[in-house]
Amino acid sequence: MAVPKRRKSKSRKQMRVRSHRRPKPALSKCPKCKAWAQPHRVCPACGYYAGRQVETLSTAE
Repeated sequence: MAVPKRRKSKSRKQMRVRSHRRPKPALSKCPKCKAWAQPHRVCPACGYYAGRQVETLSTAE
């Protein structure tokens, strides 16, 4: 059975584990309200997608 000859250093272990992070979602500005939103999705701020209103958002405060 294979056994490592030397112990992995903390930095080597961290370098390996760092690559397992989830990537941050890509964001782009909404052309309607200029808020940050994910591309190819309805804007959570104004409810527009592809130049037309898809969702009606209530302004309940």
